[in-house]
Amino acid sequence: MGKGHQGHRDRGLGLRLTVASLAAALIVIPFNLLLVVAKMPVDGLDAEAARNLHEYALAHPGVTRFLIVWTDLFGPWPWRVSVIAYAVWLLYRGAPRLAAWAVTTITVGGLLGLALKIIVARARPHLLDPVALAPGDSFPSGHTVNATLGAGVIVLLVLPMLPRWGRVVAWTVACFLVVSVGYTRIALGVHWVSDVAAGIVLGVAVIAATAAAFETWRREQGRRPASPPVEGVEPELVKATHEQN
Repeated sequence: MGKGHQGHRDRGLGLRLTVASLAAALIVIPFNLLLVVAKMPVDGLDAEAARNLHEYALAHPGVTRFLIVWTDLFGPWPWRVSVIAYAVWLLYRGAPRLAAWAVTTITVGGLLGLALKIIVARARPHLLDPVALAPGDSFPSGHTVNATLGAGVIVLLVLPMLPRWGRVVAWTVACFLVVSVGYTRIALGVHWVSDVAAGIVLGVAVIAATAAAFETWRREQGRRPASPPVEGVEPELVKATHEQN
């Protein structure tokens, strides 16, 4: 009886995460397509930023080398590995639903970013003397999408363990990492400003959708309502797993 009830609850959460992922896709894809197809006034900003930052990169090779290290250190795979490793730990501590949320969020966001690249097929900046190269299409920035997803997921997982000031610090660090990674992609001449902006929008939209779905599921289970950006996605379970250590 207990296992059957738990299985039903888990299926309910899975359905909600699936619906949330589809909702994020339906909202984000048209928005980002509009950003490119409608030729909004970001084109001038894109070209000017690419030109100015490229000139700076050529004049400061030391800074350019640092940006290359930074963009690799906080690239897509380090974030994916970090989230998956955390999810494995959550499984070990008996929190499969929280682990499923984390893996679903970063996977769905990454796949949506890849789908947008294929659909939009936007060319990367073409520079005569490039300081860095990247494969594939430009829109949106995959590094920025994954940095937003990875940093957001990890912060929402650790928030219940932090005091109020610690939560502010965690969000501040996460925002800095996302913005700095986005900056490296523009400064290295492999993305336009609008690619980075779209990557952030996509990442935030996916996190918001899956976190809202998880919170709706929590309340249906009779748990105390929580605010994910302040308390984390599943505050009572995260606290319990860490108190067991």
